[in-house]
Amino acid sequence: MEKNMDLTALLAKIAPQGEVVQGNQFPELTVSAEQLFETAEKLKNCKEMPFDFLLDLTAVDFETKFTVVYHLESTKTHDVVVLRTDLPDRNHAEVETVSGLWPAAEFMEREVFDLFGIRFKNHHDLRRLFMEDDYGHPLRKDFKDDINLIEYPN
Repeated sequence: MEKNMDLTALLAKIAPQGEVVQGNQFPELTVSAEQLFETAEKLKNCKEMPFDFLLDLTAVDFETKFTVVYHLESTKTHDVVVLRTDLPDRNHAEVETVSGLWPAAEFMEREVFDLFGIRFKNHHDLRRLFMEDDYGHPLRKDFKDDINLIEYPN
């Protein structure tokens, strides 16, 4: 537990404008979409504990907003933190790409774009991975598939 206390303090130091909480497994830092790239860059280049490995990048649809979630690991200490940003504008959800910081983000961002419709600004190859261009975004809670009759319950 002492280790996580140090991590939450480190996250608060890196992003004083963000919200830091101790999650069920890992410390979590939530920042605005405008602050996301700068915060991600600070986490990656942190001297005490560089979070230099992107474990995962995904999104969650809460019906009123999207949340983009990044799991970052320090290969130096093997600590993991969660970086999150909320996107309240579901019709124009976008956030800056982090693929320049972690090249693995390139395909993860394309997957999130394909399945949720979230755009990643300045991504050099943002196109669909799995679905046809005119198919909707099947992991959105407002998605309806008239052919296969897939609907999320209200």
